[in-house]
Amino acid sequence: MTSRRPLRIPGSWVRGAVGVIVLFVALELLTRAELVTPDYLPPASEIIRETVSLLGRSEFWSAFWATMQACLIGLGIATLVAVPVGLVLGLSTWAYKAAITIVELLRPIPSVALIPLAILVWGRGTEMKVALVVYACVWPILFNTIYGTHHVDSVGADTARVFGMGWVKTLGRVHLPAASPFIFTGIRIAASVALILAVSTEIVAGGANGLGIQLELARSFGDLKLSYAFTIVTGLIGLAMHLLFGAIERWRFAWTAQAATT
Repeated sequence: MTSRRPLRIPGSWVRGAVGVIVLFVALELLTRAELVTPDYLPPASEIIRETVSLLGRSEFWSAFWATMQACLIGLGIATLVAVPVGLVLGLSTWAYKAAITIVELLRPIPSVALIPLAILVWGRGTEMKVALVVYACVWPILFNTIYGTHHVDSVGADTARVFGMGWVKTLGRVHLPAASPFIFTGIRIAASVALILAVSTEIVAGGANGLGIQLELARSFGDLKLSYAFTIVTGLIGLAMHLLFGAIERWRFAWTAQAATT
């Protein structure tokens, strides 16, 4: 007889919704009571109305797709680069010691600090945003892959060698499946980083289109409600990405949670 896990999602959704409602009510009261000037913070009800209106505009969806394109392409390239490199560094002590100095030298450099160089190399188009997203997303995926590979049970690898499996088969059947929960956690973290980097790059560097560019245009024209609307929508996109990757992680790697409770 299998035990069923209690369903906790509705409760968490209710608590989260209550928190959001309390926040917006507090902001509405602060503005209506003139404790905060509307010149800096319009009433929350007007911001919500502007946000709903924004979702029906074609320019928003054009900006949305431009930003998401850079996010998803950059995240995909970072995964294709970081996972194989992380597996090699995790399995080979010699390779890890040879590469760790370069990794630790590059990792602390903020991606935003590379914007002038990226503009010189790729211009202000999608390629520039993708390059910076790749740079920022590589690190969480790389270090989670290394960590996951380091913590693979040595008994499984030894058993595979006893049965005559080569290095490639051992990697595919033992190391990669065992490290996959850690790798996906790195990808989930990198997805949020990708959105932050894409929007930040658009705000700082400009370009043809994107959520950050539209947000900066609204700010420069003094349209506060539209600026806040773009900010809220960007936050909602980040929340949606977090929930999506979290749901995939729980579905694909449910066995890790079950193993932790046994």
